[in-house]
Amino acid sequence: MNQLLRCTAALFAVSGLTLGAAQAQIGGQRAFSFLNLPTSAKLAGLGGVNTSSRDADGTMLYANPALLNADMDGRLALGFVDYLADIRQSTAVYVFNTAKAGRIGVGLTYLNYGDFEQFDPAGNSLGRFSVNEYALSLSDSYTSGVFTLGGTLRLAGSGIAGNHSYAALVDVGGLFKHPTQDFTVGLVVRNAGVQLKAYDGADREPMPFDVELGASIKPEHLPLRFSLAAHHLQQLDIVYLDPSQRGQIDENGEEVKPRKTLGDKLARHFVVGGELLLSKNLNVRVGYNHLQRRELRLDNAAGGAGFSFGVMLRLSQFQLDYTHAGYHASGGANYFTVARNLDSLFKKQQ
Repeated sequence: MNQLLRCTAALFAVSGLTLGAAQAQIGGQRAFSFLNLPTSAKLAGLGGVNTSSRDADGTMLYANPALLNADMDGRLALGFVDYLADIRQSTAVYVFNTAKAGRIGVGLTYLNYGDFEQFDPAGNSLGRFSVNEYALSLSDSYTSGVFTLGGTLRLAGSGIAGNHSYAALVDVGGLFKHPTQDFTVGLVVRNAGVQLKAYDGADREPMPFDVELGASIKPEHLPLRFSLAAHHLQQLDIVYLDPSQRGQIDENGEEVKPRKTLGDKLARHFVVGGELLLSKNLNVRVGYNHLQRRELRLDNAAGGAGFSFGVMLRLSQFQLDYTHAGYHASGGANYFTVARNLDSLFKKQQ
């Protein structure tokens, strides 16, 4: 237990060094922001941010490369996300273990925003164009005792009507797994990189850099696993207040604009997730993301914004995951992930 407390304290101390001076909100200030979108049903089901929950789903390497583990070896995971309108995202990940290079994960994700029609200043149609973004990732991890260190090299691209931008990014993560208890602590630095080529006529923009810290624990005699994650630890103030939003009218007839509070600043950093482990073949997940709840709600209604619900089902050799995540009062996104061990499939055929 002393080892557990020391490790947890050390990880929190390291992450605390990233809490620099408060800056403005995070929205609209970064290129390639799609890299912060969850790519898997499990990650979305736990609130969209998680650095510590391990299982056989290889798409979790996008959350933290140190989550690569032996249960993922030889497995192919395919993910699909049905966002609002015609926006679709597809992801493929394959994980394998090597004797010298450690455990390797290769991933490709592709996000398509659909087709759009363009017009000249006179309103004449100039045809249609597409908008898409994609990223190729190569991850590597090493385990020594109770610690796992992992890293990801990622090349990302974005295209709008034939105009392209490219970036190179790195993720670095660590994971502590208690030797006897179902308890893990994960720390990850995500999307540290540079824009290699900006769009024509545009200046280079910063990447969606993020520092995340989280822990997952399953009490010994309960079929529950709880996860708590904190994101954007490098920036205390991530609250955005719309300057055009009208405030409430007080008793003197004066308008009172919304103000930032320390409690709201802190709460927007946290994501809570839970898994009900009904059996080895059936799990139910729920997540809550306070930042999404505050940013995506309407003035008079929030709907399911910030909440997510999912289920994991194992059938024969397949692991199937589904999550519905609320992003707006009018709807949300549906996540599907299917994973299968290809090594056992090929051995059976032989």
